[in-house]
Parts: sequence; structure tokens; C-alpha cells
Amino acid sequence: MSTDHQRYSTTNQSEAIHSYAASHGLAVVRTYTDDGKSGLDIGGRDALRRLLEDVQSGRANFRVILVYDISRWGRFQNADEAAHYEYLCTKAGIRVIYCAEPFENDGSSLATIVKNVKRAMAGEYSRELSTKVFAGQCRLVRLGFHQGGSAGYGLRRVLLNEHRASKGELGFGEHKSIQTDRVVLAPGPQGEIDTVQRIYRDFVDLGMNEREIANALNAEGLSTDMARPWTRGTVHQVLTNEKYVGNNLYNRTSTKLRRRTVRNAPEHWIRCEGAFQGIVSVSLFQRVREIVEQRSRRLDDAQMLAMLRTLLDRAGALSGLIIDEQDDMPSSTAYQNRFGGLVRVYELIGYTPERDYRYLAINRALRAWHPQVLAEIVERFEGVGAEVKRDAGTDLLTINDEWTASVVVARCQATAAGSLRWKVRFDTVLSPDVTLAVRMDRSNSLAKDYYLIPRLDTGAWPRRLGEDNSAIIDSYRFETLDVLGKLAERVSLKEVA
Repeated sequence: MSTDHQRYSTTNQSEAIHSYAASHGLAVVRTYTDDGKSGLDIGGRDALRRLLEDVQSGRANFRVILVYDISRWGRFQNADEAAHYEYLCTKAGIRVIYCAEPFENDGSSLATIVKNVKRAMAGEYSRELSTKVFAGQCRLVRLGFHQGGSAGYGLRRVLLNEHRASKGELGFGEHKSIQTDRVVLAPGPQGEIDTVQRIYRDFVDLGMNEREIANALNAEGLSTDMARPWTRGTVHQVLTNEKYVGNNLYNRTSTKLRRRTVRNAPEHWIRCEGAFQGIVSVSLFQRVREIVEQRSRRLDDAQMLAMLRTLLDRAGALSGLIIDEQDDMPSSTAYQNRFGGLVRVYELIGYTPERDYRYLAINRALRAWHPQVLAEIVERFEGVGAEVKRDAGTDLLTINDEWTASVVVARCQATAAGSLRWKVRFDTVLSPDVTLAVRMDRSNSLAKDYYLIPRLDTGAWPRRLGEDNSAIIDSYRFETLDVLGKLAERVSLKEVA
């Protein structure tokens, strides 16, 4: 369990399992419990891994495994993962019983269908919860509250109650424990504030670069908030982070559902200006930004790229941190501003990072294409006389004041074997009556086909679509948008009952 709420607390699960065992003449001889662990992957599930090892090695001294319900294996994004773990147990001759499920796990077709649906629903629950949590975090950031991460040198995290009254500072590694409490940033000890202001003055007034400032701080025995020596990169972060003027920034990078970290474009950052008392003035911060930009402005594109190629030859790899640690070249921020992102810069010098970032460029293109397909859909509806209202903030369509529709674009991805896959991301927060999923072609430049999915069926929708799917899934597929007219068209009746 990942939280201690309602029926999914381990205490409640244990009581239900023991009650089931007692009423069916079973004795519980061993218990495997993962307290406070996420069910999104098996990585932190030590007890589950131990259970599977005991089962597969023959060390298991039991004939039955009692599980509270199907979602307790995990809320995996691939429903087959939970099925695989159950299969390993039954293959070893150990029966799996679900104590809180209303069906018998007897291997029948009905049980198999119900389990598959519930596994998909368990994964969808995590996706929906992730969307809701993210929306809530964005709202809190806009209200000036701090969301995750350390405060940084010169700042501290302060705990507030529901009335915004201070409850004291949070130490390193401490977190709020009451749901109604909130965390804000505030200036830290005066000594650290003086150091931050000194870094800015040395950079602007004395013309010292980041390396010189770091060397001076280290010579005086000063260390960062992580108790480490100062480097060019850590000084550069202090000089370029807007939190030192009191601004809240969120969603610069994101990691959802335990997947890889994505660096988001600036237009997707969540910002709250003047969220708390800053350490340096806005004018001083802007002056620093101008100097940083001016350092690269003196160089043309060819010179900047040549410097990056030289660094690649010397270091063997590139990253934002590696670039920021160099004294004789522009910062990673300068490269991002000049060329539209580090991924674009890497492409220009022929560098392929260990991780494949091409999807970022594809996603940008699809976001630009989305308004076009939305306008075409609105035109289709209005062409048959339907009234369409479009929410400017969410792009949710309301047709004839009767039902709502959401348009999502599914990017085409090729597997290592060359087959094509599409993932449909539903707008679960908006909860539209109908989702129109546009499947892109292999090049992600044109629409391949369209799926019309009613809200009732989104919970059991497969995690990924293939080129050919089951007859049930592909019954929602349409080659063109002509079907939209049939959904919204008014039909005249000769008589009214």
C-alpha cells in the first residue's frame, strides 16, 4: 500500500485476509507486506519479490496465496505484468485466491475476463490519480506554495497550517504530515543570504565569472547547502534560478508514473511571480541574465557549435551540467535560448545522447498541429447545424449543450521489431462524454484514422493500440471524420408523441 487510507491500509487488508482464512479453514503461515510502497512498479516491492522467489525456488511452505484484491499485485501500467506474477504462482502449483473479489478465481473464462478488466482499471486508476495530483500541484504553485525539492542555498522551507500561520522550518529530509498543511519558501540564515547577494555583486560589479566566485567561496571554507564544495555549475544555478527573486517555478521537468524524466519547454512551466520574499532584487537578477546572454551573443551560431563539438571530443558526452562546468564557453541556458533546446543543438553537431529525445520534437510538432484538427472537427459539427462551444483553457467541446467531447492526439511509435504502437491519453480530469483519439501515421505528420471512445469504456481501454486490435476495440475506429456529422446532426420529426 502507498497510503494509509480506507480499506487499503495494510491493517485492514490483514484483518480481511485472516477473517477469510478462518472462515474457510485455512491457516496463515506467512505474510508478505510492502508498507508504504508504490504499486506502479516492482522495484521497491521487496516483499513481493521475496514471495515470487520463494514460490519459484520451491521454498514456499504453503499451498494457497491469499490476496486482498487484484489491484494489490500492483497498479502496473502494463496489465500483463500483474497477470505474469499470478501465472508464476499458479505454474508452481500454488493457488491464488482474492478475498475481497466477488468472483471465484477458478480459471474460467468469466474469471479471466474480469481479472483482465480489473487489472486495466488498476492501471487507469494510477493514471487518473496522477493527472489529478498534477493539476492540484499546479494550482498550489500558482497560489505560492512550494511543491517538492530542496529549498536551495540561502532559502528554507517553512511549514504553514490551514490558516497560513507558520509552524516552523522543515529540516533537511523532513516533510509535512498533515494534509491541510502547506510549505512555502522563505529567506534562510543571514549568513547564507549575504553569500547569495555577494555572488550576484561579484558577478555584476566585479566582473568575476562563476569559476572565480566558486574558488573564492571554497578558499573561505564555505560550502553549498548539500555540504559540498562550490563549482562553476552550482554558482551558475544560483545566478540563474528565479527563486532568488521570490518566484515559484514548477514543471520544468516531469517524471510521471515512474517513467523517464522529461525536460519541458518553457511555455509549459507553471509560474507564480512574487510568491515569497526574494533575496536579490529583480533588477539585479535581470542584469545577471543580460550578462549571461551577452556572453553568447558575441559568438555566432557556428562558433558556439564548434565549441560544443570540441567539448564533446574532450569529454566524450554532453549534458547541461557538463556544459555549465566549462569556463571558456556559454552556459547550457545560452545554448537552449539560441537554438531552441539542447536536443536541437545535439542534432546540429551530430551527437546522439544515450537517451533518445526525438520524441520531444515530435511532441512539439503534434502540439502545433492539434489546433488544426480541433478546428476541422468544429467545422464538421457546425456543418450539420450543430452548436459548438469551445473552452479556451481546456479545448473541451460542448455540442448542442447536450454532450462534451475531447480531442487527443496519439503519437505513433515504432518498436524494436518495427511494429507500430499508439498510446491514447484520456483527459480524465475533464471527463468528456466522448473522446476522439486521432492516431497519427508512421511519420507523425498526418492522421491515420480516428477512434470514438465513450467515457463508459475509457477505464478498460488497452494501454497501447497496435496496427490491428481486437474486433471490439477496432469497432470504435473510423477512417474519416464523417461520423461526427451523424453524432451531432439534428433530425426533423413529422410528429411528436
